[in-house]
Amino acid sequence: MKIVFHIDEREKWQSALSNIKNAINFSKEQQIRIDLIVVVNGPAISDYLTPEIGRFIENAKDLVSFHACQNAMNSHQIQASQLPRAVKVVPAGIIDLAQLQDQGYRYIKP
Repeated sequence: MKIVFHIDEREKWQSALSNIKNAINFSKEQQIRIDLIVVVNGPAISDYLTPEIGRFIENAKDLVSFHACQNAMNSHQIQASQLPRAVKVVPAGIIDLAQLQDQGYRYIKP
């Protein structure tokens, strides 16, 4: 199973993190592989800089891939060097989402 979580609003981070944790736990309990990707754009990009999100990424980096929209980073004056090391910068979050869906990822927007 492949799932992509889309976060573009800051207030959606907590719900998304809960969903991601539940998916990880389900995958462990059921012993099935779930590929998880989080694509962040819009104002939510700023939360990649918070200690809480940074810790979560560090703890989950082997189970979840994290993408950051370069366009959103530009809009919010964020440099790639400021992001947690496990975050992959993509040119455009919306294009990344479309490409992932073409690859069979199920789209979840908390």
